[in-house]
Amino acid sequence: MKTNRISAVVILALAMGMFPFKSHAQLAVIDAPNITQSIVNSVLEISEASTTATNVISTFKEAKKIYQQSKEYYDKLKAVSNLVKDAAKVQKTVLMVGEITDIYFNNYEKMLSDKNYSVAELTAMAAGYAKLLQEATDILKELKQAVNENGMSMSDKERLDIIDRAYNGVKHYRDLTAYYTRKNISVSYIRSQKSGDTDRVLKLYGKSDERYW
Repeated sequence: MKTNRISAVVILALAMGMFPFKSHAQLAVIDAPNITQSIVNSVLEISEASTTATNVISTFKEAKKIYQQSKEYYDKLKAVSNLVKDAAKVQKTVLMVGEITDIYFNNYEKMLSDKNYSVAELTAMAAGYAKLLQEATDILKELKQAVNENGMSMSDKERLDIIDRAYNGVKHYRDLTAYYTRKNISVSYIRSQKSGDTDRVLKLYGKSDERYW
């Protein structure tokens, strides 16, 4: 069990950015909760400050820059392998937060070009995504604090219970984000049926095996 404990702490340190990643350009050390919080803040800007389509698109482009940085981080984290069970679960928990951001950015960008939504609806959807992202990010922060500050003094059961709760909690918000996306896209599809514009909507949101609805 001692090996499991050490491995879990090491992967969490990696996942939370205690070790810098190297690439063709020197990257700053990335802290997963901090970078996801930055994304949340950017999405909130869309829902709070955007009153025109131009503002929504402009603000989204700024948020996307942070997303692209985070995606590079998550892609590198995916490459980490050969972990013991509990350490792998920590890794999966962090990666699921990355999935939530992927679902948001990949679909919301398409929604911005979809004439079936009003600016008010787009800003309301951004607020919904921000809420889901914030909840998942808060769980990640709790996981980091618990393991980094208290992990070595916990029993294996206490530590594993925290990891399990975090994993299940983030999975819940990942699934909610996918559901929320399906519901948002279905609104456009229903409107397109009434206007005879279903082909455009079907093409916009991808092939049948790529759709969230």
